[in-house]
Amino acid sequence: MSEKVIPYKNSTESKKEQVATMFNNIAPKYDFLNQLLSLGIHKGWRKKTIQLIAHNQPKNILDIATGTGDFAIEAMKLNPDRVIGIDISEGMLKLGVEKIKRLNLQDKVDLKLGDSENLPFENNSFDAVTVGFGVRNFEHLEKEFMKFTE
Repeated sequence: MSEKVIPYKNSTESKKEQVATMFNNIAPKYDFLNQLLSLGIHKGWRKKTIQLIAHNQPKNILDIATGTGDFAIEAMKLNPDRVIGIDISEGMLKLGVEKIKRLNLQDKVDLKLGDSENLPFENNSFDAVTVGFGVRNFEHLEKEFMKFTE
């Protein structure tokens, strides 16, 4: 089995706690760094994903590891009734909420503090579920994917 990749090698926190801490620390610079380090490719990935789910005409969408809400905002192109984004980083969500307000989307997009391993929603609550870069930070990847394949 491969070694678990964690942000802070000398920390006694769980990977999930370390990831939340890391993203709280980098939140103010995250969007800029994501743009710079991906050379803008991340925008195309989001657009492609939204195109792939468009034929299902989802009305209720969940965006896991939403960060600053870019995927949730992109999902609005599908004209859903609602989009809920969850993330474990309060710092990232705070920036996302500011974006949502600037774009006047707060009636349809709701960003919440939440843990992808313990989703506070009933089964079959959503027509589509997205996750962008968050998969790399999941502590128990198999557990995450199993709930969507059952």
